[in-house]
Amino acid sequence: MAEQAGLTQQYVSLIEAGLERQREGIAKAKAEGKYKGRKPTARARAAEVNALKADGVRPVEIARRLGIGRASVYRVLAA
Repeated sequence: MAEQAGLTQQYVSLIEAGLERQREGIAKAKAEGKYKGRKPTARARAAEVNALKADGVRPVEIARRLGIGRASVYRVLAA
């Protein structure tokens, strides 16, 4: 049992070290302007979503026409 606990602690230490390296890499990339994340797609098309809804188009059809997810359409409409 003590051996297993030792191995578990070793495994946890390896994971924590990897996560720390990942955080450092992300911080470095952000400092260099290389890490920006994903561009918002649905929010950028909020005007189109609202216009289609005003024209009486159903949310499912709005999502299909604009190539965005249904949940994204509902999120824009709720805002």
